[in-house]
This record gives sequence, C-alpha cells and structure tokens, in this order.
Amino acid sequence: LMRALRGCRGRGVVVGTVTLCLAAGWALQTPGGVSLVVPQPNINATVAQNILLSVEYSCRGVATIEWKHVSSWGTTSIVEWRSGNYVNISTVYKDRVTTFENGSIQLRNVGMRDAGYYFVTVMEEHGTNAYGTIIVNVYEIIYEDLHFVAVLFAFLAAVSAILICFMWLCNKSLHLFQKKTTHKLTESTTEEIELETIEC
Repeated sequence: LMRALRGCRGRGVVVGTVTLCLAAGWALQTPGGVSLVVPQPNINATVAQNILLSVEYSCRGVATIEWKHVSSWGTTSIVEWRSGNYVNISTVYKDRVTTFENGSIQLRNVGMRDAGYYFVTVMEEHGTNAYGTIIVNVYEIIYEDLHFVAVLFAFLAAVSAILICFMWLCNKSLHLFQKKTTHKLTESTTEEIELETIEC
C-alpha cells in the first residue's frame, strides 16, 4: 500500500509539472499582451522649442497608438496611427507633429498652450491596452526680458552721459563768460583809475 501511495505521489508531481509546462507554453504562444515604457515622464521646455515625447512599446500583434493632450483649455486628440498602416493627425497639429515607429512623437514649435498632460494609449488588436502619461511644462524665454532690461539700461546710460556732457559744456561756458566779464570789469576799473590820475 505504501509503495502504491509513493507511486501515485510521484506520478502526481510529474503530471503537475507537465501541466504547468504546457500551460506556460500555451500562454507564450497565445497572441496578445502589450507593454509600454515612458523613459521621461516630465519634460520642461521653452517657447518655440521642439520636444520629443518619447515612449517605447512592444506587443505580439498589430498595435494602434493614440496620443491626446489634456490641459486647462480642454482635451485635444493629437494623432492616431496603426503600425505599418495609416496615420491620422489632427488638423490642429497637422504641421507640428512627427510620428515614430516606437510610438514616440515630436512636437515642433511649442507654445504656452502646449503645456499640460500628454496621454498615450497603445491598443493591441487582441484587446489588451497599455497607457502612459507625460507632463510637459512650457516656460517663457527669459533672455528676451533680460535683453529688454539691457537695452533699457544702455539707453539710460547713454542719456545720462549726454546730460553729463551738456552740464560740463554749460559749466565751461559759464566759467568762460565769468572770466570775460571779470576781465572787462578790470579793464574799465583800470581806465577809471587812469582818468582820475590824469584829472588830478
């Protein structure tokens, strides 16, 4: 009886192992399953810059990739395409978007309205989906403000230099005028003294 039980246990382990291997093989052969990686989930950009919304997907079947933009101005569909087939770009983004085989997109000439959340969905033909999100922050170009301040400072410096030169010229003219007046007074005083001496 003990030998029979041991034999049953041994057969049970073998049958269990074989069943597990068959199930694993069946799962690997079954089409379906999609994965998505977002290497840079946060992007900082300045106005008029080009940005790459980078992702990498893999799936066993044919995938459809869709990108959407969500911000305080609302939700906008950017682009949808099927690998190896059609590409449908929204009219708003028609001249600004480039698509890549790995699911990434490039957005050219970004503006303040391009800030927000970018959602990517990879839909595999057998019904499995993968989702990713990238946050984009867009900032005004600071050096333009600094350029304005520098120009204003240069203008004020030039005006100050002109005023200083003008004041120096006025001071010099006044000094020359005073010198001439003093010289004339001295001459007239000398003449008066000479006249008084002659009269005496």
